[in-house]
Amino acid sequence: MRLIKEARYLFLDRDGVINRRLVGDYVKCQDEFEFLEGNLEAFKIFNRLFDKIVVVTNQQGIGKGLMSENDLEQVHSYMKKEIEQCGGRIDAVFHCPSLAKENSIDRKPNVGMGLKARKLFKEIRFKDSIMVGDSLSDLVFGKRLKMHTVHISSSPSTARKHPKRIDKVCNNLLEFAKYIENEKNI
Repeated sequence: MRLIKEARYLFLDRDGVINRRLVGDYVKCQDEFEFLEGNLEAFKIFNRLFDKIVVVTNQQGIGKGLMSENDLEQVHSYMKKEIEQCGGRIDAVFHCPSLAKENSIDRKPNVGMGLKARKLFKEIRFKDSIMVGDSLSDLVFGKRLKMHTVHISSSPSTARKHPKRIDKVCNNLLEFAKYIENEKNI
């Protein structure tokens, strides 16, 4: 994969990548947030391999009035605390509360959250970044910013449909962490 081992910055989607996605619903509180198996171990590996780790997540549940900004902040505080207690880290979390129909610059696949991350961390270079996501909007977001893209999926169908948008497919975040650890140690 074109110099993925040189990547220094990691961008991650949240629902379906870090935590279990609630199909047809939103993670509205800490009790509904469930890490996917192996992900805390993955963050421990990422901590050693990446200069910055950034989460970018669409959260239109706020725009729909199903949860508040404060509810989301509590979920993210819990997520970061659990990751830190296991030896990992998240340097920043960006979210977009807008509804899909609003076509906000911040809502993936648009690139606003990536630009905000680069504004906060001036050293970020997108060509040295990896975007990991479970949806096509995550992958388009990454490609629009010229990032490497990793699709988290147990089904190769998206990769077959969109081969130019995906550099690597992994079943889960831990599989990707072990892959990138091996690539960087070669």
